[in-house]
Amino acid sequence: MTIANPFMYNLVDMNIIRGDSAMNLTPLQGLSSPALAERYRQGDAQLREWFGSHPSIAEDWRKRALQLDRTEGGRADKAKLASVLRDYQARLLPSAAVDRSIDALAEPGSLAVVGGQQAGLFGGALLIAYKAIAVIQAARHAESLLGRKVVPVFWIAGEDHDFDEANHLYVAGPEGKPRRVRLDRPEGARHSVSRTSLSEEQWQAAFAGLANALPDTEFKPGLIDKLRSYSADSPSLTLAFARLLSDWFGSEGLVLLDADDPALRKLESPMFRRLIEDNEGLERAIKRGEDSVSGLGYSLQAPSAQGCANLFVHSDGGRLLLFRERDGFTDKKQVLSYTGEQLLALAEEAPDTLSNNALSRPLMQEYVLPVLATVLGPSELAYWAGLRPAFERFSLELPILIPRQSFTYLEPGVGKLLSKYEVTAEDIVTGGERLKDEWLEAQDDWQLDKRFAEARAGLEGLYAPLLDTLTAIEPALGELGVANRQRLLDQIAYLEKRAADTVAKQHDVSLRQWDRMRDSLWPLGKPQERALGTLHFLNRYGPDWLKGWLNVPFDALGGHRLAE
Repeated sequence: MTIANPFMYNLVDMNIIRGDSAMNLTPLQGLSSPALAERYRQGDAQLREWFGSHPSIAEDWRKRALQLDRTEGGRADKAKLASVLRDYQARLLPSAAVDRSIDALAEPGSLAVVGGQQAGLFGGALLIAYKAIAVIQAARHAESLLGRKVVPVFWIAGEDHDFDEANHLYVAGPEGKPRRVRLDRPEGARHSVSRTSLSEEQWQAAFAGLANALPDTEFKPGLIDKLRSYSADSPSLTLAFARLLSDWFGSEGLVLLDADDPALRKLESPMFRRLIEDNEGLERAIKRGEDSVSGLGYSLQAPSAQGCANLFVHSDGGRLLLFRERDGFTDKKQVLSYTGEQLLALAEEAPDTLSNNALSRPLMQEYVLPVLATVLGPSELAYWAGLRPAFERFSLELPILIPRQSFTYLEPGVGKLLSKYEVTAEDIVTGGERLKDEWLEAQDDWQLDKRFAEARAGLEGLYAPLLDTLTAIEPALGELGVANRQRLLDQIAYLEKRAADTVAKQHDVSLRQWDRMRDSLWPLGKPQERALGTLHFLNRYGPDWLKGWLNVPFDALGGHRLAE
């Protein structure tokens, strides 16, 4: 089958190839996104003007490339950056394609499409793989459009210290229910994920949980053996994650970068100095951006905190967010304090003790890399909206912001169940539990609800005059009668539940099929890509399942689609 032009915008129906079969992609409604992200995705003219570009406009890509050419001297040295990336790549899987990408980044005039995410245990949720794929697709698109090399780069936020967000994933167990697999966090202060040491015992416990959670398939033994090889030296969660991503996407030339790499921190030193020297200006610019977004009629996704320096410091007590206090900086509990000169000295002499927060990280990314465009999820788009004045404050310009494509994969068996029960994926996503209850109610040929309602009404009717009489004789007798009536109503309720359970048991197979549809399409009450791990699908369908997604054409407008 011929793939549609991979550089057409706003494609609604398309095919991607998985092995020798095709998957159709169609819009999936019923999933909410922040209003700003949705309006931007659809090409709202007001937001396009605010952001300064839109990925659906070819001329904006050319303008951004020229901006980067003009300002190349203001960013980190490309040769030194390439050296840092090569050293990090040496810790991952060998890849000639990645080596070529790094070599290209070292060249004058090189460009990059960037996307990032915190590391995830065993690859994390499916959306991480989708974001990496979107970065690769966008880089391909830009190369074709501009006629020059564009490198895909995945920025791993290893500096984040929320270990409990990164240390688990969900897979569907043998019975189809989502099961959680986790890696225990070592006790002690909360350091960045990349700096959190893990023991062989902790990794082995995680593998035991994974082996127990995954159903047995022909792919399971090889999959687990490969994962074990990536953690054989008891690496950090970030490094094990990077090795897995290099396995999945190294052949596509995807360059991986750990934001907490000490060697990278040295390159970032000049930008840290600027962020410290003009820290009040940074805060004012962020606040001005937030006010502008509010003025456009949108609510703020994550409002900045007053006095926040938008920088972290790493200490024995963990990774601590800094705030300005009088002429210096301190953390929220005032455990540490620095004068401006002391913090500047850290930036110069020990930049690995500093890191960015979500609002300053885009500025650092812009300094380190020639960012032609960046791939963002809906929530990221919403908070990037307020950063334009901050970019301008530091003589930078926003890159092109690409809404990440989102998907729900319709597993073949689930597709058959949708047909059997005459419902759609959208029905399950927006009201699967309600539809299951309605279906079960429709199977009640005995009209149990009606009969039990009549029984309760009959009892109430019999007791009403009796209670009046008892109360007239003696109020205490009336109270006893009320209690007696309630006991009888409780017995009716008990009998009703037993009857309902019996009916449900008679339809147990069908009810489990309803649960199967829900647990696949809307697991844990979330979009599939945010709940289930990529490993779930690789275990069930094999390694070619993930490779097939690389044939999805680039779509500048993103959006959520059903793949079947």
